[in-house]
Amino acid sequence: MDVVQSIIIGIVEGITEFIPISSTGHMIIAEKLLGIPENEFTEMFTVAIQLGAILAVVVLYWKKFFDFKNLRFYFKLIIGVVPAIILGLLFSKKIDEMMQSTTVVALAILLGGIVLIFIDKLFKHPQIDSEKQVSLKNSFTIGIWQCLAMIPGMSRSAASIIGGMQQKLTRSAAAEFSFFLAVPTMIAATGYKLFKHYQTTGGFTAPEIKLLLIGNAVAFVVALLAIKFFIEFLKKHGFRVWGIYRTIVGIILLILIYTGYIQK
Repeated sequence: MDVVQSIIIGIVEGITEFIPISSTGHMIIAEKLLGIPENEFTEMFTVAIQLGAILAVVVLYWKKFFDFKNLRFYFKLIIGVVPAIILGLLFSKKIDEMMQSTTVVALAILLGGIVLIFIDKLFKHPQIDSEKQVSLKNSFTIGIWQCLAMIPGMSRSAASIIGGMQQKLTRSAAAEFSFFLAVPTMIAATGYKLFKHYQTTGGFTAPEIKLLLIGNAVAFVVALLAIKFFIEFLKKHGFRVWGIYRTIVGIILLILIYTGYIQK
């Protein structure tokens, strides 16, 4: 991977992290199209670069994250991230295997797209329109839903937003809580991947550190713009358009895999 490729992947991550179309799936596809080889660093980079985009949430919602009087907010995030930490540790090898499969990504994008086309019709009567109304039980349940995103291509934001709507959150409230929950989730995932890479390779080279810093910086800047856009778009249009997009992309990917243009 070179600097230009890390910038491109950073842009892809920043745009797609908070949109329910799967940032991991799109990064894997982009890496395949750019001819980036699969190795220990690339696998780690695909996860670690998401931290840059996630930190954009902390900046945009800094009053929420640094209101130390509101301890209940932190408890909600801790409880919400527990399922992902437990399942992530138990199935880390299987998750890594799935991340190497473009077929898994394509199928997850396609199936998730079909769900999103109809999701607005399934949850018509929301009762919770702000984070303050979210209970600890709601948080834990949404955290369980978020675990679906361990399948690359499924989308962490889509899984947790759908989980929020199933818990009777409005679309915008579910999206915002998904953003909040992403912070501890991705800090944990990135920390684990960095530690695992360090254990496997014995450290980071200067070029690797450079690529990580550049990729995360680009993802952070792009995500700042994408978050506001997504919230406003979601309020007006719902999920159907993203479902149609995912369905089309999934079908195209399966055709490209079948014809041998992209490796399985």
